[in-house]
Amino acid sequence: MTAQDRINDYWTGRAPSYAEYQRQPARLADDLAAWSQVWAGALPPAPLDVLDVGTGSGQVAGVLAGLGHRVTGIDLSPGMLEQARSTYGNVGFRLGDAVEPPFPPSSFDAVTGRYVMWTLRDPGAAVANWMRLLRPGGTVAVVDSTWFPDGPQSFYDPSVWEALPLAQAESINQTAAVLEQAGLADVTVTPLTTIYELDEKYGVAPGHELQTQYLITGHV
Repeated sequence: MTAQDRINDYWTGRAPSYAEYQRQPARLADDLAAWSQVWAGALPPAPLDVLDVGTGSGQVAGVLAGLGHRVTGIDLSPGMLEQARSTYGNVGFRLGDAVEPPFPPSSFDAVTGRYVMWTLRDPGAAVANWMRLLRPGGTVAVVDSTWFPDGPQSFYDPSVWEALPLAQAESINQTAAVLEQAGLADVTVTPLTTIYELDEKYGVAPGHELQTQYLITGHV
């Protein structure tokens, strides 16, 4: 079993509780408003053809579709895709690898991803492949944080942690550097203060600590 297989199995097992946390009624409307603002600011006006990589339970893809974009979401976790399909009927979800998305060149205007960079086995190759999928002037927009600067956690096997270059990043600049080194222009890092305030108000997912999340964008 490869590290990627172990990752897929973990997220399939966690999919129901992960989706339930994202749909908690107390913060649902606030989340939708805040994330709609984040993604509207990250991308050119709709409608665009957008690929959401590592789409998970589909929340980002759903927000993007709500903004008027034509969205395709891919993930390697069947359990996560099941959650996504059951919730967001206006998005096309399919099994697909965020590192090697199965699409021809120039298929999309934008590639998005949230909480994906840290768990990619080869983030540099992934970004290079995303760029190949973009049309001229296209955008890469990802959201992530420095989730585990103090070391590996128990939910992944030690061999998995060793296979993930950004899993223990101490600065978000390490993630931004991957986008720059792949050749994206105008790479920008923006702290998401509104999301921090929501997490402060409603609490974070079990096993997580309150941390600033960042939007990182670049263009081809």
